[in-house]
Amino acid sequence: MNASPLPSADQLLGAPAPVVSVQPVVLPAPGRGTDLHVRVSAPATGRDLPVVVFSHGFGSSLDGYAPLADFWAAHGFVVVQPTHLDSRTLGLAPDDPRTPRIWRIRVEDLIRVLDGLDALEAAVPGLGGRVDRGRIAVAGHSWGGQTASMLLGARVLDAAGEPGEDLTDPRVTAGVLLATTGRGGADLSPFAAEHFPFMSPDFAGMTTPALVVAGDHDQSALSVRGPDWFTDPYYLSPGPKSLLTLFGGEHSLGGITGYGVTETTDESPARVALIQQLSTAYLRHAFHPGDPAWAAARAALAKAAEPVGRVEGE
Repeated sequence: MNASPLPSADQLLGAPAPVVSVQPVVLPAPGRGTDLHVRVSAPATGRDLPVVVFSHGFGSSLDGYAPLADFWAAHGFVVVQPTHLDSRTLGLAPDDPRTPRIWRIRVEDLIRVLDGLDALEAAVPGLGGRVDRGRIAVAGHSWGGQTASMLLGARVLDAAGEPGEDLTDPRVTAGVLLATTGRGGADLSPFAAEHFPFMSPDFAGMTTPALVVAGDHDQSALSVRGPDWFTDPYYLSPGPKSLLTLFGGEHSLGGITGYGVTETTDESPARVALIQQLSTAYLRHAFHPGDPAWAAARAALAKAAEPVGRVEGE
């Protein structure tokens, strides 16, 4: 049964391929305190496979977000999922000296993955020589969205409101930002301002094409604003961007964080299916502008009798 208001995934994107997944692949990380553990998932068939590097939300790990990772891999992408230091699987103490820099170490994790693609490719049986290094995207959910956005051109403002280091990575040519935090300053709740001073992104330099996904019921305790806070990466950034707004969507966007996870407050197979299909179609369009799936998906969603979301932008 197709839960999405779009045509079936097979009709829109083609039949899924069998997936090979290997974890943990360990990348040495001197100075990090813990080597970087990574999951790599890829279709068992096909060549010239583009790459999606995914940054998880707070507390998750390389085992999270299977509804997205599995789907992307089955439809032609090599999906790389590092475990960041804030993962519950690592149990980092709040007073660990690395804690104030975790936001920055997260970005370094993604860069380490890009630097280590040779090792990651070699770790998956049969993947050698099938990866397209010229087509790389970053994606992330929640805190992972901010992490991914840094490689797309976003920067963190310091206490004086000045943009910090530019960490844009030219190897990355597209992004998918899911429930990604908006601007900081007066828009942060007192709790967020005290505990997450890095949560002050500046999107003025985020020129890399990206799909921004936000739920219109995502009310965060980290902001004094409403759900529109999560649309800031779209409205405050230049360059080609698209915005998918999910009707009724809360922070888990219907359940993208895992199959049957308990933290999902807005469980909706239709929302998850829509994100799976639209994000895949968007990435195909970003990497191969002539691919018809993105235009077809947008047209089908616009004509749906009972749409669960809308798309605007490019």
